Amino acid sequence: MSGTILLVEDEHNIGALVRTYLQRDGFDVIWVRTGEDALTELVRHPIALMVLDIGLPRMNGLEVCRRVDGRVPVIMLTARDEEADRVAGLEIGADDYIAKPFSPRELVARVRAVLRRARNGKPVADLLELGPVRVSLPAREVHLDGAEIELTPKEFDLLAYLVQHAPAVVSRDDLLERVWGFIYPGETRTVEVHVAQLRKKLGVPELIRTVRGVGYKAVA
Repeated sequence: MSGTILLVEDEHNIGALVRTYLQRDGFDVIWVRTGEDALTELVRHPIALMVLDIGLPRMNGLEVCRRVDGRVPVIMLTARDEEADRVAGLEIGADDYIAKPFSPRELVARVRAVLRRARNGKPVADLLELGPVRVSLPAREVHLDGAEIELTPKEFDLLAYLVQHAPAVVSRDDLLERVWGFIYPGETRTVEVHVAQLRKKLGVPELIRTVRGVGYKAVA
């Protein structure tokens, strides 16, 4: 899987690092520093996906995402304390977001995951599939080999998030923030308990793998 990634980031160090990792993974990268330039390049070139920083000068990332209007998949880069902006970005069409500071390898994995779903023709926001598991976001239903599995609301949210980002490794703190809304997680075993419950209910323990010292990943 390859293609051209439009990187929209005004911070030089972050932009250079992300460009390097994407190029190492086989992507062509067009790097611009303003929203206006991003919209111009989107017309000039066939873009597979846009990596878009929210905190841009003049035209911010939210306005850029609104103008893109679903023409290409968008992954937004946000500061950790910009929860309202992250929610707004998802509501106006962003396919995913990743909070700064972030792992460049995780970003590349998320780029590939979003592209894979888009190229398979699966609605990114509605239907998720991984191996025998099928997750319907609008209906909040999970089926395993065609049979519905009863999950609690948080078990569903946790599974959906892991499957949506497969095969990327998702950190425990990221899960606590994104699924439970904990900005300062502290000491809690909530994630570990819910993962154990999910494995038991699904009956496929290898679907959710523990990456020791980091977090979890969903694999087919």
